[in-house]
Amino acid sequence: MKNIKLASATPLGSFLPSKEACVYSKCYCEENVWKLCEYVNLHHPEELHHCYVVFISNAAKTVPLWMQQAALDSTVPVVWDYHVIFMYAGSGGCLVYDLDTVLPFPFTLKKYAAQTFRCDLILLPQYHRQFRVIEAKIYLEKFASDRSHMLAEGQFIAKPPDYACIRTTESCNNIEEFISIDAAVGYGEVLNLPQFTKRFSNRFISLFAVANCLSKFDEFQFVFFKCSFFLV
Repeated sequence: MKNIKLASATPLGSFLPSKEACVYSKCYCEENVWKLCEYVNLHHPEELHHCYVVFISNAAKTVPLWMQQAALDSTVPVVWDYHVIFMYAGSGGCLVYDLDTVLPFPFTLKKYAAQTFRCDLILLPQYHRQFRVIEAKIYLEKFASDRSHMLAEGQFIAKPPDYACIRTTESCNNIEEFISIDAAVGYGEVLNLPQFTKRFSNRFISLFAVANCLSKFDEFQFVFFKCSFFLV
């Protein structure tokens, strides 16, 4: 991936739709973000090269995220198999667009990361988050899903979007390549948490954020989800 260049034109993210105006289907975060990329490409194509898609997962497909709508208590992390967010890198910094958070939409990366990811120091290795960062243009061109990953015994575990499956001329289903944290496959660049925050914010998570998450290390209750359904 090329070095990220920050936009310098419009006020940070001002051209993007409100959360209420976004296309949204619960448990289909990868498609919700694709639709947001599509919106930018259709209405503000000059801004597309400042937009990024981020798949968050790991080898065990157990990634704890705080401040999620799916949690009964926002102070308790939800453990997803994967999650997808949209990011806009502008001259004033980076904004995160997460349609499944209880945090503001959008939210600065610095604040979003501190509250959603906290830090890996408090987590066992199988819960460490990794990030596949893809340019929005590439995501629009290459991503495809037939939604089969959402089937259980022939039934959808969450109501699918009412529009047709996203396909390309090359594939009808390659979502696992995007979820994978194997840097040798798929598109974009795979980063760990410090690399990810440094790449977009030119700094690591602050020592204050690390100290804050360590202070909460005493007891964590994890809510395990596959999309929006309990695994345990």
